[in-house]
Amino acid sequence: MPKPHGGRLINRVIGEGKDRAEEAKRLPQIVLTKELAKEVQNIAHGVFSPLEGFLTREDYVSVLNERRLTTSVPWTIPIVLDISPNSEVKEGNDAALVDEGRLIAIIHIEDIYQYDKEEMAQKVFGTTDPRHPGVAKVYSMKEFLVGGKIDLIDEPKIPFAEYYLKPQSTRLLFEEKGWRTVVAFQTRNIPHVGHEYLQKTALTFTDGLFINPVIGRKKSGDFKDELILKTYQALIDNYYQKDRVVMSTLPMEMRYAGPREAIFHAIIRKNFGCAHFIVGRDHAGVGNYYPPYAAQEVFKDFPDLDITPMFFKSFAYCKKCLSVVNEKTCPHSSQEHIDFSGTKIREMLLRNEVPPEELVRPEVSKIILGWENPYVD
Repeated sequence: MPKPHGGRLINRVIGEGKDRAEEAKRLPQIVLTKELAKEVQNIAHGVFSPLEGFLTREDYVSVLNERRLTTSVPWTIPIVLDISPNSEVKEGNDAALVDEGRLIAIIHIEDIYQYDKEEMAQKVFGTTDPRHPGVAKVYSMKEFLVGGKIDLIDEPKIPFAEYYLKPQSTRLLFEEKGWRTVVAFQTRNIPHVGHEYLQKTALTFTDGLFINPVIGRKKSGDFKDELILKTYQALIDNYYQKDRVVMSTLPMEMRYAGPREAIFHAIIRKNFGCAHFIVGRDHAGVGNYYPPYAAQEVFKDFPDLDITPMFFKSFAYCKKCLSVVNEKTCPHSSQEHIDFSGTKIREMLLRNEVPPEELVRPEVSKIILGWENPYVD
């Protein structure tokens, strides 16, 4: 099992029983969005190891320009806390972090700094186009950023808690199962047969499979979180060896940052204890902002990542081979192929058509077609 990113699993949990919890009630407050509350939780439990808080100015600049922290440890996505200019918080002081009226953490403020939103958008997403959902999110942020370590006092409320495992728990679970090598699969979609094929192919070479759906803010038209979990549970129940698969949620928003987000996703799964990470076509992409295999090529820039990416090209179902194939395994023309197009599958479902079993398992189709409104508005 690989060591956590940066060498140790971060734990920034102090709990409600500590004196600081009472003291925090007298501090100036920063009210968090739901997504920022999840960031606090991910920092505190080591999902974002080696981060112990929100990025300070020096680390922010280093992540934007070098895709590394100032310690040279690979890090590609800025984890930042934004505040308005009229905030009462000050450098060198503490502030209380509040989620839905509940005090959940303290931040020890090291610095407060301005930033260029267009620069962040261009360097993280490769575009300043406001139609990109990640860029739009940056443009909606407040004008200043606060950097500093956090201490978690109370857990934010998260949906689907029965599926949630922290890195400390997954590492212990993998060890109990005797899994030395675990391959992680990142998803924000319902599963189709192509996903199943590449997961099982990767599992052939490893001891276990870790399915880790992102649960949080997504773009309009993506499938809803509950539906993703229910369809994956149906797939696991009917088509997987249950002693070889673990599914756990990742409470976090999608950035749609393509190559940068692929590295970020790999780091997170390394912290969960995974030795391998599946990277498919257009990983974490949106629209046509990134070349199809840019998220695979970027791993060449990070030989020190210490998690092995498993690259997969496009898959299709071949009507002559009667199986899932790729360009290396099938001699037949594209006319014999049924592509695993998420867009086409979504269009079929919108028309209440049952996708062919070569594309989507019937147990999965049944759940989706029985859902009144399966998509994020």
